[in-house]
Amino acid sequence: MPLLHPGDTFPDLSLTTVDGTVHPLPAEVAGHFAVVLFYRGSWCPYCNAQLRAFQRAADTLAELDVKVVALSVDDEATTKDLVAKHKLTFPVGHSADARALHDATGAFVNEDPRYVQSTGFLLDPAGKVLVSVYSSGAIGRLVPEDVIGMMRYLREH
Repeated sequence: MPLLHPGDTFPDLSLTTVDGTVHPLPAEVAGHFAVVLFYRGSWCPYCNAQLRAFQRAADTLAELDVKVVALSVDDEATTKDLVAKHKLTFPVGHSADARALHDATGAFVNEDPRYVQSTGFLLDPAGKVLVSVYSSGAIGRLVPEDVIGMMRYLREH
């Protein structure tokens, strides 16, 4: 799968949260700007920092009409603990299929152990990619400050 570029339609994916709710993407965020985060796992300190940062920015993102969702290969129990630990209020999916995410979006996959490298997308209200950030390792990821800055820029222009 080639990487997703600005203007590409985000593929249909679904994430299941620890409460059992299935969130179809991009349908669930249609009509809003959205951040879709694939994170490596609860064991990754950079991912934890990224998720906490998006939670801290939740009010500002909401004011800018930006929805946030996150997803990893972590199992349900691990994800439930992560959500509770960081008091995450946005949907966080578990038990993702790393290969399927790669096939759908081009996200890089670590094979042993298997997980998806940090990947972030900013989508417009029509489900088109505005920005894609692909990391091949621990660092290099979408951050809320950049999303907020871009959203403010788009509003002004």
